[in-house]
Amino acid sequence: MLTRGPVIFLNLIALLLMLNGCTTVGPDYKAPEMQPPEKWQKIEDPSLKPDKTDIREWWKIFDDPMLSRLIAMAADSNHDLRIAVARVNEARARLGIVSGQTAPVINTVSGGTTDRAGGETGAADAPTHTRFSAGLDASWEIDLFGRISRSVETETAELQAAAEDRNDVMVTMYAEVARTYLEIRTLQARLSSANGNIASQKDILKLTQKRFKHGLATALDVAQAERVLASSEAAVPPLRIQLNQDINTMGVLMGRAPGHLYEELSKIIAIPLPPASVAVGVPADLLRQRPDIRKVERQLAAQTARIGVATADLYPTLALSGSINIGFSDMVTGGSTGFSFGPSLRWNVFDRSRIRNQIKVEDARTEQALLNYEKTVLNALNEVENAMTAFLEQRIQYEAQQRAAAAAKKSLKLSAKLYKDGLIAFQTVLDAQLALFDFENQVAEAQGNAAANVVRLYKSLGGGWNPDAIATDNDKNSPAQKKKSDDS
Repeated sequence: MLTRGPVIFLNLIALLLMLNGCTTVGPDYKAPEMQPPEKWQKIEDPSLKPDKTDIREWWKIFDDPMLSRLIAMAADSNHDLRIAVARVNEARARLGIVSGQTAPVINTVSGGTTDRAGGETGAADAPTHTRFSAGLDASWEIDLFGRISRSVETETAELQAAAEDRNDVMVTMYAEVARTYLEIRTLQARLSSANGNIASQKDILKLTQKRFKHGLATALDVAQAERVLASSEAAVPPLRIQLNQDINTMGVLMGRAPGHLYEELSKIIAIPLPPASVAVGVPADLLRQRPDIRKVERQLAAQTARIGVATADLYPTLALSGSINIGFSDMVTGGSTGFSFGPSLRWNVFDRSRIRNQIKVEDARTEQALLNYEKTVLNALNEVENAMTAFLEQRIQYEAQQRAAAAAKKSLKLSAKLYKDGLIAFQTVLDAQLALFDFENQVAEAQGNAAANVVRLYKSLGGGWNPDAIATDNDKNSPAQKKKSDDS
């Protein structure tokens, strides 16, 4: 039968268990409400459709197996993405540390001592006495005012923010791989165009030199033809430099040494054609799809919970502590057992000014986090609108430059024939050569920019990941992980 003391103690424990976490101070988080526009400004254009679309694997619209393979390789080994995954693991570990405060802390203690009897003489044959002790120490903080639960809430939101940051890195990385790939193909097209024009200019130079020998052209005509050819040849090395740099950059994006993909990417392939139309959804979809918006929203939730952590310091902290100690000796048949239990109370009664100022600090930081969220949403809307404008206007420019290049090609052909017949001056041929070189270079550049603007548009929409997927260390929705799942 229990005595009165233990019964009171057990009743106290039961009461504390019921009170544990029943009061949580500080504001409860409410997600901010942003009212984005109902539609995009450029949505009247038939090339932009307000339909909802799955943009997780937007790069497939280019129908380029090489691009898809590079995306999958980067998903497996890109260092920025791996660093972001490590940050998720760090945040998960921090949550585990804080969550551990909800459980009792139990420590074991054991030891032993040996001494020899015999007084001051310390005779060698004096008997020895060995004593052993073992025990348990335990403590448990009762979360009366929610300090621990708010801390767990903070770290949970931080973990979610880290996962969204990982998704944001993934969106950026996919777009960077596609942009670099398109730039490589664009530079190759510009080089091909330049080399074709240089070959044509060499033919014109030979014709001019031949006519000069027969007295049908002047030395000035020859010098001008040489000048145009040299100018065109001088334009080639910068293109080759940029091409080599982009191929090296692509290797680093794959997590490999620069130049790792040089041989493979040196094979000339046409610039992937952009689609005729793009489904962009509505502005409200952006709040759900863009991981940077989701990240700052989670950071706002974490910061709101920190107000509760700071507020809990205004209230007392209650903890239960106890210990059990057992001692025994080899010289006696029995042992001794002792135990102690009791609550402890800590209250920062004389430090309330500091605590209240700390609460004000957390309030101000929460206001900053809210403003940062609103700013991020506005910036996202701005990026999409600008990307749509660039997508539409670049296509118009590309089509106009195609017509200009076709006219320049025709002009050069006609002027060369008239020059051979002695009907026009050589300067007309030179002008036609320069115009064709410039326009064909601009056509290749504009085609690459048109494709790159599609990439920018999908990046601004937050494409490249699945917002319905649960955040994990290795994103199951990345192209590489999908391929592994399909293979298995």
